[in-house]
Amino acid sequence: MTPIQASDFILSRVSRIDIIPVLAIDDVSIGMDLAHALVDAGMSAIEVTLRTDNALKVIEAMASVSGATVAAGTVLNESQLLASREAGAEFVVSPGSTPALLQSAQTHGIPLLPGAATASEIMALFESGFHFQKFFPAAINGGVGALRSLGAPLPNVSFCPTGGVNATNVTDYLALDNVVCVGGSWMITAQDMANRDWDMIGKRVGQAS
Repeated sequence: MTPIQASDFILSRVSRIDIIPVLAIDDVSIGMDLAHALVDAGMSAIEVTLRTDNALKVIEAMASVSGATVAAGTVLNESQLLASREAGAEFVVSPGSTPALLQSAQTHGIPLLPGAATASEIMALFESGFHFQKFFPAAINGGVGALRSLGAPLPNVSFCPTGGVNATNVTDYLALDNVVCVGGSWMITAQDMANRDWDMIGKRVGQAS
């Protein structure tokens, strides 16, 4: 899978979704129920970051839920790339990019959403074929203003900004022509997950989207 095909594949999964919940979950037992709650509330694309010991098992549980498109986040190297695909992730997300990671994704045919924070990084990824990129960390790299400014010289690149996106600025991000969707976790609290309060999670997700 070429970088262009990878971007096209991921866009086909997220282009109708405004917000991708970005989750760090260690409790495998809540994976399926949480995925059902998110899908039912309209957030069918879910990113599970590889920041917990059981993240891959959570991905496997969530990926078994009908209608859920599960991505693995914080993928940094080839071993994580392959393990994520084995667990059932449909695509993977990285906070940045390295030549080795880009090559591994292409070699193994795994759709990758690479991260970029500067014009030079965005240009380099676009030259490689990635026309859909993660803008990360969004807030400390200029947020809405930066993406608006990048849109004029780089009109053929679209983004999923993540990092500092929240209830107060999500509408501003989504109003930009070069933003397809955003990533965030403000609508899903640790307390609601611990309480297994799927109704409340569904309500918060519905309000966010």
